[in-house]
This record gives sequence, structure tokens and C-alpha cells, in this order.
Amino acid sequence: MAAMTPTPAPNDEAAPAASSTPAAAHAPASAAADPRDRAPRRFRSRPRPRVWRGAVLALAGAYFLLPLLASFVFTVHVPGQGVSFEAYTQLLGAEGFTRSLLLSLGLAAATIAASLLLAVPALVAVRIGSPRLRPVVEVMCMMPLVVPPIALVTGISTVLRWGPEHLSRTPLYQTFLAVQNPDFPLVLVLAYTVLALPFVYRSLDAGLRAVDVPTLVEAARSCGASWPYVVLRVILPNLRAALAGAGFLTLALVLGEFTIASLLGFQPFAVWIVSISGAHARMSVAVSVLSLLITWLLLLLLSRAGTAPATVSPGTSRHFRTSRTSGKES
Repeated sequence: MAAMTPTPAPNDEAAPAASSTPAAAHAPASAAADPRDRAPRRFRSRPRPRVWRGAVLALAGAYFLLPLLASFVFTVHVPGQGVSFEAYTQLLGAEGFTRSLLLSLGLAAATIAASLLLAVPALVAVRIGSPRLRPVVEVMCMMPLVVPPIALVTGISTVLRWGPEHLSRTPLYQTFLAVQNPDFPLVLVLAYTVLALPFVYRSLDAGLRAVDVPTLVEAARSCGASWPYVVLRVILPNLRAALAGAGFLTLALVLGEFTIASLLGFQPFAVWIVSISGAHARMSVAVSVLSLLITWLLLLLLSRAGTAPATVSPGTSRHFRTSRTSGKES
């Protein structure tokens, strides 16, 4: 009879206890897996190469500053007389110094303006309307790097000789004479613009790639801005660093260019330095040192102008507000 006695069913209180047993079994594992209970691992930190950085900077500084320092010592040290600044005092009164320097600065300003006026609208138009034409524009802008300056000046001199002979009875004869005016030779501006085009293109292309130009144009146009306003007040402020970089490279190129100006018979600052080097060695080296300092100062001003924060004029929001109001009324 005892064998036939049925086994009592588990009560309701025992079931929850049995069901909670696996959770209780996993509870210590989860508690042990708590990251707060783990001991912190120690990683070996790699030593920073401060010594190598300092050594590289010191070598680069010595590479650039030692020749400049040696040139300065050569200009102020006269054997048998000691230290003398006569080369620098005679520099300002030297014949042709002021005229050649002002001519080079004027040529640099004109070249920067011409190259930017030529490259900025073309690159903005390609960026907005025809992105597929970018490789074609890039090849055309990079072409001056393939043609050496001596070949370029040979072609220019051939055209300048051919023009007056065949166009003497046409109005273009006066044009050929005007571009060769020694006071301000426009032919040098045209040649320097061609030489500076690759550097201007690279700088502007990098700036345009860093800015979402289509979105800016669409936002400005949706607010009622005209195309000149979009280019001058929306796109160009965002390209300030790229424009400063293009001007930076163009200025350095124009102030140091010698081949084209010398072969065409003009005398900007670089040609004048070479012309006086035979008779006044110390003065020519002093002019070279001074020209480096002037170039660095101008480049510093351009770099500061490119990194200055952009300011929004009060008329900008008023223009958009007026444009949107007139659009709603129409």
C-alpha cells in the first residue's frame, strides 16, 4: 500500500523557488564580471619622441638661419676696420633700389589680382555647375609646370618682335607698345600670372574641397541672395585661408623671379640685385638679406589676414530679410 501512495505535488511556493534557482546561480557570475571589481590593467606608455623633435627643429633652424647669419656677418664685417653698417646706410640711397622694389611690389599685386580674378570664378563655376570638367581645368592649370620659363620667355619675345612688324598699321600696334612700358611692364604681369596659375589652383582647390559650396549656395539662394552677393559674401569669406595661401605663393614667386624679366630687358628687384653684385658685393648681399626680411614680413601679413576670424556685417541679415520679404510679397 505504501508503494501505491501517490507522490504529493509540489505546492505553489516551491515552484517559484525552483524557478529562481538558475538566476541565483548566475548572480555570482554577473557580480564577478562587474568591471568595477576588476583590477586596473597597466599599459606601458611609449615615450614621446621629444628629443627627436627638438633635434629635427634645431637642424631645420640651423639650415635656414646659418646662411642668413653668415650673409649678415659678411655685410657688417670689414677686414681691418671691424664692424661697419655702411652697406645698409648706402642701400637706401643706391640708384635704382626704390624704383626696382616698388616695381616688384606693384607687379606682385597686379599678378595676385589677375590670377585670383582668373581662377576663382572658373573654379567656383566648375565646383557648382560642372564637376566633371575639374580634370580638364586641372590639366590646363598645371601646364605651366611642364613648360620651362626659358621656353615661355622665348615665345613671348618672338610674339613681341612679330607684332610691331606685322601690326604697325593697326590699332594693336599701340597695345604692343603699352604692354612693354618699362615703368610698369604688363607683359611681366601676364607671364607671372601664367607661372603662378598652378600654385593658385592648388590652393583654391583645397579650399573649395574643404567647404560644402553647393549647400552654401543653395541656402543663400533660398534666402533670396543674388549670384554676385553669394560669391562675394558667402563663398569668398569661407575661402579666406585659401586666398591668402594663393597670394602667399604668388608674392614669393614674383619677388624672386629673374629669368623672364632679365631676358625681356626689364629691371625689377631681383634683376637689380644681380646687376649691382659685380661692383658692390656687400651691398648686393645686404639687399638680399633685406629682401628676405621684407618677403617674410609680407608673407606674415598675408598669413595673418588669412587666419583672421570672419566678421558678419549688420547688412547681411538685413539683406536676406529684405530679400525674403520681397519674395513673399511677390
